[in-house]
Amino acid sequence: LSSTISGYKQANVVILHKSLADDFEKFCHANDGPLPLLYRSKPGDWKCPPLTLITSYFTRTDCLQYRIYEHGACTGSLKSLKEYSEQLKDMVTFYLGCSFSFERAVQNANIPVRNVEQKCNVSMYKVTVPCYSVSTFCCNLVVTMRPIPESKLEAAVLATSELKEAHGAPIHMGDPGLLGIQDLSKPDYGDPVQLYPGDIPVFWACGVTGVEAVINCTPLAFTHSPGCMFVTDLRNDNVTGRSSREIPQVHCISQDPLHYSIVSAEAAQKIKTLETLIGIDPGDRGIIHLCRQDELLKACLSISHARSVLITTGFPTHFTYEPPEENDGPPGALAIAAILQALEKEVAIVTDQRAMNLNKKIIEEAVQLGILKRPIPLLSYQRESADSALMFLCENGNPGRPRFDHLIAIERAGMAADGNYYNARKVNIKHLVDPIDELFLAAQTIPGVTATGVGDGGNELGMGKVKDAVKKHIKNGDVIACDVEADFTIVAGVSNWGGYAIACALYILSTCEIHDRYLRRAVGFPRLSKKTVWLSALPSVTKEEKLLKTLVRYGVRSGKTASLEMEVDGLPFYNTHSLMIEKLLQETQQ
Repeated sequence: LSSTISGYKQANVVILHKSLADDFEKFCHANDGPLPLLYRSKPGDWKCPPLTLITSYFTRTDCLQYRIYEHGACTGSLKSLKEYSEQLKDMVTFYLGCSFSFERAVQNANIPVRNVEQKCNVSMYKVTVPCYSVSTFCCNLVVTMRPIPESKLEAAVLATSELKEAHGAPIHMGDPGLLGIQDLSKPDYGDPVQLYPGDIPVFWACGVTGVEAVINCTPLAFTHSPGCMFVTDLRNDNVTGRSSREIPQVHCISQDPLHYSIVSAEAAQKIKTLETLIGIDPGDRGIIHLCRQDELLKACLSISHARSVLITTGFPTHFTYEPPEENDGPPGALAIAAILQALEKEVAIVTDQRAMNLNKKIIEEAVQLGILKRPIPLLSYQRESADSALMFLCENGNPGRPRFDHLIAIERAGMAADGNYYNARKVNIKHLVDPIDELFLAAQTIPGVTATGVGDGGNELGMGKVKDAVKKHIKNGDVIACDVEADFTIVAGVSNWGGYAIACALYILSTCEIHDRYLRRAVGFPRLSKKTVWLSALPSVTKEEKLLKTLVRYGVRSGKTASLEMEVDGLPFYNTHSLMIEKLLQETQQ
């Protein structure tokens, strides 16, 4: 097998009629993860001088085995294509990069290559990820799978990420079901490879995608047999000396299903700086004890992978007024919603039934002010039966068909251990709060649905993850601490800051080339052309001032912390939070 010939670049081979060659080349460039084009021959030319030093190499004979495809079906395997010499005069050969080429680099990083250890071919699978179509070339991605010890994941990504001609970095790490693979023991091509205890299935784009592409669009085509590659004379040289922009980091963003994501070291550091900025404590209430490192990064990686996001906000701390809401929460929620819209994700807001009209007016005005591109669906939730939360979150209550991938609570009253809801002064406001906590509890039972809580005092929905610290360090914490956990807990001096930081972090991730490639599974084109749209969706001082004036007009009052004055870097910090927004934007756009 070609996987045993390490250290040399190897190639997938696709041979098709010259009339299709230009479109197939465009298809390769549009999907350069699975189809990195090493060389395209002229019609009837069997040699490939850029890839070989020996002029006697002939594509017709130098693969161990070929496959022939006629009218959409594989009609046989061949040791040589010499008998088709006449037809081959009008055919063009494409040499496409192969993941076997990076196995030496993986081994040099002291990472085991299980298919080599087990003396078998690598496993290859057809997945549910569509490639970018060009003319008649339309197919789903094919991937290879290599088991990698969890402790070696980042090393494996680092070893392969710069080897672009050998498919580069992985396109998925974790549960194969997220790619539509039902059974790893039944590959579509190659052999099953055994995972050892502690191994994680890691998937790379595969050049056999080219085989899938040509099967149905040509009466006659030839390819190598999977695993029987064309071996070039070119050695693979390891890449050294990369900048932080090019160094990938790996982070686990879900345990059920198991899912890891990739981000550049540079982008990760920017998001960590945002987390530090929002962690200052204007009221000196002890929130520093609630902060957990890298929660902003992991939460936003999870949100970045989500298709549909549900947001909730609303803390009726002014219980003797109408409306009882405070102005901390809605601006941050709308900032998150705005960037999600710009990123073309589905987004909805769920709120208390009594506050539906207020929130409807706020959303309409946010659209008029240009904060939102379009109105956001506004929902309410009431418990009518034991499965109400599941029915709300999933189609027909089926956990296999969730309507939302991620839930975000920002400055939302959270249920305490005794079942009540308390403001910071220990006043029970349960009569004003609908049981939206139940959605977050139900989400914990639905595979693939994650949640984030944003708060500034410990009594907000999602803060159950840090409830012990709340009880120990926050005034009245033993009573007011929220008991309901979220997967990720973002603690900020003011909750709105947490919302602004999420928006900025999602922008940073979207403009990170390493993360963008991983999100799109290395098919299609980079999305950086949409950068201007994303930038316009970020929060700003002007947007916040307009929104706060709107809230005042509808009778929404300042919260306890929002009206505090403090000093940051010797400058007065007023409740408009303009300095914080400017600092977040400055770090985001550096």
